[in-house]
Amino acid sequence: MLGKFLGLLSNDIGIDLGTANTLVYAKEKGIVLREPSVVAVYSTTRKVCAVGNEAKRMLGRTPGHISALRPMKDGVIADFEITEAMLRYFINKVHDNMKFVPPRVVVAVPSGITEVEKRAVKESAINAGARDVIIIEEPMAAAIGVGLPIEEPSANMIVDIGGGTTEVAIISLSGLVYTRSIRVGGDELDNAIVNYMKRAYNLLIGHRTAEEIKIRIGSAFPIDFGEISMDVKGRDSVAGLPKTIHITSQEIREAIGETIQAIIDLVRNALERCPPELSADLVDRGLVLAGGGANIRGLDRLLSDATGLSVIVAEDPLSAVVNGTGMVLQDLQWLQREVVANYK
Repeated sequence: MLGKFLGLLSNDIGIDLGTANTLVYAKEKGIVLREPSVVAVYSTTRKVCAVGNEAKRMLGRTPGHISALRPMKDGVIADFEITEAMLRYFINKVHDNMKFVPPRVVVAVPSGITEVEKRAVKESAINAGARDVIIIEEPMAAAIGVGLPIEEPSANMIVDIGGGTTEVAIISLSGLVYTRSIRVGGDELDNAIVNYMKRAYNLLIGHRTAEEIKIRIGSAFPIDFGEISMDVKGRDSVAGLPKTIHITSQEIREAIGETIQAIIDLVRNALERCPPELSADLVDRGLVLAGGGANIRGLDRLLSDATGLSVIVAEDPLSAVVNGTGMVLQDLQWLQREVVANYK
């Protein structure tokens, strides 16, 4: 009875705790927060001085006494204490009644993480002020978030390309028939660009610049209307002086090619392991791309060529996972009865 009363008062929330960004969905309000998973701390005391957007602006620009950190690595907690502080900040920011009634929280995590890593996520959320924490795998949340009919006895395939991980899942009857996660994602694409610039031009750039290059001219497939280009500023590794160079989308496609191939191989392996009856469904339905990596130009065409299937990019790929957590907030009993039962 008390639990039901608290549930009525509590503003339950869903969290996509990502390597690059954290998104929060508040029940009956929709997405209420979308900020980078970055925390700035004082180096000596480890006291938090900024979180989210404000902290990201400090990346690569901090004085010696401040460090800007990303406490999530490859989709899991790399720094427990800082993750807890970040979660507390985000939960407090979106939950007005927390001191009176702490929220129930649905947290999406990569499907490949260990039980120890899942427990770390739960403990972080509870220490940050959650009343109860329910864990859901990211590909399941993404499939729900993009509106796939996961309860039907037919195949639904989702590929979720996040900042730290890429996950592929084949779902039928509210259960994961096949799922695999690799620790390759947006961060690896950024690293590939950083390494290419150093190798090809002796130009040192930061990860923020690499991310900007990826967003502005990155592509996985030749661009129909012609290659695009941009100027990049950094430091010459030989002369040690500031330098500007001009690069094209074709160069960046070459730089990220190996990382993109790892994602294609992951999808092909999933299709090879798919039961024949479900493979037949996928011929008709194709697969859906979600996560920030789905926005890379031409990735859908490249995957379609590699698999022979139609590839659909979700309407709002960045929000797919958090929208899924929001939808299960509406019916937590269904989640625990249907989905969680399939995970056990």
